[in-house]
Amino acid sequence: MLDLYHHGSSVCAAKVRMVLAEKRLDWTGHYLDILTGEQFNPDYLKLNPKGVVPTLVDDVDVIRESTLICEYLDEKFPDTPLKPDSPSGKVRMRTWTKFIDEYVHPMCAVLTFSASHRHTINRLGPKGVEEYLAKTPNPDLERRKREWLALGFKGPEVVKAVKIFDTMLNDMDAVLAENAWLAGATFSLADIAVIPYVNRLEAFTMLSVWQPQRPRVMDWFERMSARPSFYSAIDEYLPESLADDFRTYGGKSWPEVEAVLTAG
Repeated sequence: MLDLYHHGSSVCAAKVRMVLAEKRLDWTGHYLDILTGEQFNPDYLKLNPKGVVPTLVDDVDVIRESTLICEYLDEKFPDTPLKPDSPSGKVRMRTWTKFIDEYVHPMCAVLTFSASHRHTINRLGPKGVEEYLAKTPNPDLERRKREWLALGFKGPEVVKAVKIFDTMLNDMDAVLAENAWLAGATFSLADIAVIPYVNRLEAFTMLSVWQPQRPRVMDWFERMSARPSFYSAIDEYLPESLADDFRTYGGKSWPEVEAVLTAG
């Protein structure tokens, strides 16, 4: 039996849910509200000492880190393979997953907190916010969260975050000029790795207005969002209240994102 610890707004959890959906695997979900700090409960920290989601438990095996979970599932359940056949295709796939893990994901937290999560968390009130922050086991992450909550788009990491997302869209558009999918001719873990981050911009109502527009990215996004796995991986698990915060506060944040893009 597969058990997945996850949250609706987690881009990393969305990747794993999409793999599970593409492979039509049965799984049991354990939903952790990461905006109130449930991921820092002692029992969960025994499974994932970093206090992050997702975590996959497969009988006695505990697999952490979403990219590793996706590859684990693809290897253990080879029906409906999600890796390219050729060695070069696998390299292209892993180039994307590595880029997402090393560059985009750290900046997704900056953009998400600055645009929306800070409003959601600040509704906990001063005492609730302090309790939430105090649960963070990593002192550096706690410091950064305090900056995101207090400073929003005036924070020191925002410009870098916006530029990393812009680089991702540029690179996607260039690759999609030559290939139907990000790692080549077939849908793969590369596309699954990227879609939650592109969809985060869509959830913020920013994707279609991000300048300059990339028609090939938009075509890819339409094909991705038309896959049945998209709904079951992303839309189904995002609470409507959180989706509304994304739309409301993300839309209000666009002028500040645009200002970074136009400043060069």
